[in-house]
Amino acid sequence: MASSAGDRPAAGENPSPDGTQRATAIRAVPLRHPWRNLVAIVIVVFVIAFVYDAATRQAFQWPLFGKYLFDKRISQAALNTVMLTVYSMIIAIVLALLLAVMRLSPNPVFKSISWFYLWIFRGTPVYVQLTFWGLLSVIYPKLSLGLPFLPPVITLPTGDTLNTFQLAVIGLALNEAAYLAEIVRSGILSVDRGQEEAATALGMTWFQSMWRVIIPQSMRVIIPPTGNEVISMLKTTSLVTAVPYSFDLFTRSRDISAETFTPIPLFLVASAWYLAITSILMVGQYFLEKRFARGIGAARPDRPGDGTGVIPPVGGNPATVLPPQSPIERGVGT
Repeated sequence: MASSAGDRPAAGENPSPDGTQRATAIRAVPLRHPWRNLVAIVIVVFVIAFVYDAATRQAFQWPLFGKYLFDKRISQAALNTVMLTVYSMIIAIVLALLLAVMRLSPNPVFKSISWFYLWIFRGTPVYVQLTFWGLLSVIYPKLSLGLPFLPPVITLPTGDTLNTFQLAVIGLALNEAAYLAEIVRSGILSVDRGQEEAATALGMTWFQSMWRVIIPQSMRVIIPPTGNEVISMLKTTSLVTAVPYSFDLFTRSRDISAETFTPIPLFLVASAWYLAITSILMVGQYFLEKRFARGIGAARPDRPGDGTGVIPPVGGNPATVLPPQSPIERGVGT
């Protein structure tokens, strides 16, 4: 306890009855931010004014919005959009894993094929790709299965084999796989090389080490951008009219608006459905991130932390995490 010369209490200290010195508690005054509060008030006022203006503006035609929001045609189109998203993402994830492994393979043929695939599908617009898939029956009137340079074993008419829904799924999946492959590759590369060496030392095969060690650890890096890609895929389904597939949410809303000459309320209906589905996907993404972020301390989304090394225990004072000891302090080599 600090004291001045002659055992007199220092400034800011009061003597206790037993003669010991006791420090005066410091009264903390919170820092005021008047300009920040003023800006926040102005923003809130503008938001309220915008909402009121939107609620009273005749062009939005809110009665028609309520009439078509749960229309059977719209709800069926929303279901078709979800199915397009789910089927496309399942195929894209499987293909992306294969492409990422091929890209990381030391085999130059596999690596070149993977690079060429990514170059083609990332370098051309998805709308153009979907247009080509819509013209598949013109480019390839028949689908033939068999060995190269030999008579085909099976020959099927393209138009009778694949409908527009299946073509839309294939086109969306092949385009999305090119982007997911790079996400998967970055996640695998984020895992320390020593993890694979340790798995090999335990006698695991390459497939076992990837499935049990590498991929589970890379999921915390893969999931956030993959969640963004799922949401992006949901909105990209509005381009399947290029196939042409006309039973997705956006195209169906556009067709109904062309019949009723009310495009604005129908587009608001489509936007409301997109927002609802996106919100559900965001909740699912949060819980997946929480699941795979276990054991990484302050970076967990469900545990607050400021990176100071202080862990707040339950019902006690904060415990400071000690810094890592050097080899000499651990007794290594002594």
